[in-house]
Amino acid sequence: MNAADFFRADFRQHLRVVEDAMLGLEMAYQQLAQTLLEVFRRSGKVIFFGNGGSAADAQHLATEFMVRFNLNRKPFAAIALTTDTSCLTAIGNDLGFDRLFERQIEALCSSKDLAIGISTSGNSENVIRGLVAAKELGAITAAFGGGDGGRIKDLVDHALIVPSKETPRIQEVHILLGHSLCGFVEAQLAN
Repeated sequence: MNAADFFRADFRQHLRVVEDAMLGLEMAYQQLAQTLLEVFRRSGKVIFFGNGGSAADAQHLATEFMVRFNLNRKPFAAIALTTDTSCLTAIGNDLGFDRLFERQIEALCSSKDLAIGISTSGNSENVIRGLVAAKELGAITAAFGGGDGGRIKDLVDHALIVPSKETPRIQEVHILLGHSLCGFVEAQLAN
């Protein structure tokens, strides 16, 4: 396969997954969008976390809420639990990698907050433990996942499960969903 054929095949696959997500996730998206509005209106925060590419997505989306998306406006309280290397390495070394997000949630999350775990497989143990800890604190929980949703889909209040088994396609739609949610919240709350 030459570069042109690969390009077209990749983009066609992306478009199919986006179309399937658009048709299958609208209700879940609407519910999470309303929850985000409620969280920010009550001065809560959104806490994002995930591993690898999902860690990068967590940081990306937290930044979009905190700084700006399309509009210059007040910041929306959002953090990613993947940025503090001293904390991450201490937890990993002293308590174990599986407790990476759980420990930070125990310290930073409250019942006013929304915890969003990102896992393409839906089976990342440290993401699951973080979401369980958030739920125990009374926070609202959500997950961005893929495939069949894995274990994560039944643990959260809101599950946006991308209908694909291909990690790159899942991650592309996770960013699309996050951008769309940020744009919606910004349009509703910017003034």
